[in-house]
Amino acid sequence: MQGESYIRVNGGIATVLILAFGLVGCQPAPEIEGEADTARWYKGNLHTHSLWSDGDDYPEVIIDWYRENGYDFIALSDHNTIADGEKWITVGDDPQRKAAYEAYVERFGDEWVVDTLDGAERRVRLKTFDEYRSLLEQPGRFLIIRSEEISDGFESKPVHINATNIKEHIKPQGGGSVLEVMQNNVNAVLDQRARTGQAMFPHLNHPNFVWAVTAEDMIALEGERFFEVYNGHPLVHNEGDHDHPGTERMWDIVLTQRLAQGRPVLFGLATDDSHHYHQYDSTRSNPGRGWVMVRATELTPEAIIAAMEAGDFYGTSGVLLDDIEQNDDQIAIRIRPEPGVRYVTRFIGTRQGYDSTSTAVLPKSGERVTRRYSDDIGVVLAEVEGTEPVYQVQGDELYVRVNVVSSKPKANAVHAGEVEEAWVQPYVPGRSAERDAPVNQER
Repeated sequence: MQGESYIRVNGGIATVLILAFGLVGCQPAPEIEGEADTARWYKGNLHTHSLWSDGDDYPEVIIDWYRENGYDFIALSDHNTIADGEKWITVGDDPQRKAAYEAYVERFGDEWVVDTLDGAERRVRLKTFDEYRSLLEQPGRFLIIRSEEISDGFESKPVHINATNIKEHIKPQGGGSVLEVMQNNVNAVLDQRARTGQAMFPHLNHPNFVWAVTAEDMIALEGERFFEVYNGHPLVHNEGDHDHPGTERMWDIVLTQRLAQGRPVLFGLATDDSHHYHQYDSTRSNPGRGWVMVRATELTPEAIIAAMEAGDFYGTSGVLLDDIEQNDDQIAIRIRPEPGVRYVTRFIGTRQGYDSTSTAVLPKSGERVTRRYSDDIGVVLAEVEGTEPVYQVQGDELYVRVNVVSSKPKANAVHAGEVEEAWVQPYVPGRSAERDAPVNQER
């Protein structure tokens, strides 16, 4: 049928309607009568900051940017707050802050903006989550998810866990090590989910930020099924360095070790971690750098979370996919082509019987480092050019994941030479039910 494509996950076929002009997930999804059970792609960002913490613009302005730029859902994940209660900010003399205030009033009007003059100082009350959601959310078309970045740490190392669709504020839980801090905060999210019955999940943010989290921490962590393989902040070291593996290498190490232990896969997210909405350059954490595309039956928190927990999503910094087929015979991808752009798809995995030895890496003062593992982990099993790459599953792979790399330069890139990519969730041959496991199954 013209105007449709298909996504096949674990052998099941679900129709995915392409939206206007053939751009899946790049326009708000229309409500189509009689098709409530039809899955489609939704575009969203799960890591965003506003003036409720250390972002530099008002929540409504930020949300409006995402809505106007083709996103279907957004989660403002401010540090240690769920945008509840009363908070006032001072405009002050900073030109950027004043310009942001003036643009806020112009966009939303004097009747919406609550401000006051305290002597010569203008103060503005930030709208709460319930207030800005009531103004900007559009059922079935644009979803706003309540979130919190639980920002904790151990000694000098930041440990940040996002809680998506959180119901109640969670204070940082602390702990006696980086791993214990991570575990305590993940447990707090999962405990709230169990107690309230509300769908929610934790995800580990930017593990290489200040080199805080090692692959060994992530291997040992229980109940966590998501982490950021791509984060658009300029200080998070997605690529790693000589002594520290990049996030993709960490992903392969963690997947290999966890699957060898019979434990669940870890899914990879792409996010903005946006803070800066006025100045756009490689030194700023701007919006629009990374997002997830989620295949869900409807635009609700419950449906989005269910799809993500089933692995029915991919992360991207620009590359879009029309079709994903994953089963014990083959893994096939259909890429949305752009004129003049070249695509190389890498099928990456670890085979059974891999060399499991590792060696310690001598850290610099104050740094934490992942051990150095065998080259048997995270091997490029096949590399295919073109827009319809296929990999024939051999059956001896612990997992296979897909990384699509384009020749298109990344707009507003953080690093020189950065190009648009996509990251498809790992497939585990012979364990397709793995993708349907509950997020807290280890607890």
